[in-house]
Amino acid sequence: MTRYCAFFASINVGGNRLTMADLRYAFEREEFENVETVVASGNVLFDFDERPTDGLEDLFAHMMRDRFDLETFAAVRNRDEVRAAVDENPFTGIGQDHYVHTLFLERQAEQGAFDKLVADHSTRGPEKIALGPRSLYVDYVDGAGSSKLTGAFIERRLGCRATARNVRSLARILAKM
Repeated sequence: MTRYCAFFASINVGGNRLTMADLRYAFEREEFENVETVVASGNVLFDFDERPTDGLEDLFAHMMRDRFDLETFAAVRNRDEVRAAVDENPFTGIGQDHYVHTLFLERQAEQGAFDKLVADHSTRGPEKIALGPRSLYVDYVDGAGSSKLTGAFIERRLGCRATARNVRSLARILAKM
């Protein structure tokens, strides 16, 4: 069995309220094993047979619509991919852990779209941005809450959805995997 984490977007923010107990129960009903949630923002650890994560992502989007009437997506990553999200983030260890984020993307961003994001943001704030495998690395420098580099801005420029976790949260998740 492979250990995975599903990183759900927009859970318990913006009116999308869902208890972690209900989310765990939904995973267990789908016969995933060793289901555990980490923090109340939609991080679900589970074991399942090795398979491409995009199929799991589609299944979870359907599950969230069907069971909870929520339109969201989940970026699913295995243990090695979560570790890489911390280790390969060029801002890890340089910026403050709670300001350094990995944004998990629903697919690999095209280089041209990333270049446009960087160009369009260059005058908007001090954030540092780097492209990774199905991810975007951001050092929010002064904090994500006051940044003009919002999720909506990033998603429009890259043409794909994203869900962010800071390095501190990812380390906590990785320790439980």
